Amino acid sequence: MNGVPIAELRRLAETLNTLRGHAVLNAVLRSDLRQLRLELADGLLAVVAVAMDKDGRPRLEIDVIRQTDGGAASQLEVRFDPT
Repeated sequence: MNGVPIAELRRLAETLNTLRGHAVLNAVLRSDLRQLRLELADGLLAVVAVAMDKDGRPRLEIDVIRQTDGGAASQLEVRFDPT
C-alpha cells in the first residue's frame, strides 16, 4: 500500500482549516458517493471529491469557492465534440 505524500495531507488540512467555525447550511452527497458539497452560511461552498490520479489511484480533492450574489453557484458545462 502506498502512502499519501505529506505535502498532500498538509494541503488538505489547510483547506479544511479555512472552514473552521463556519456554519453548514446544507450538505449534498452525489449518488455515486464520489462528491460531497457543503453549503456554508457565509456563502462559501466546499466540494470534497474523489478523482483518479494518472496511475488510476483515487485522490481526494477539496475546493472552496464563493457563491455568486444570486445565491446559487453556477456551473460551467463543457461538451467535447469527438470529430
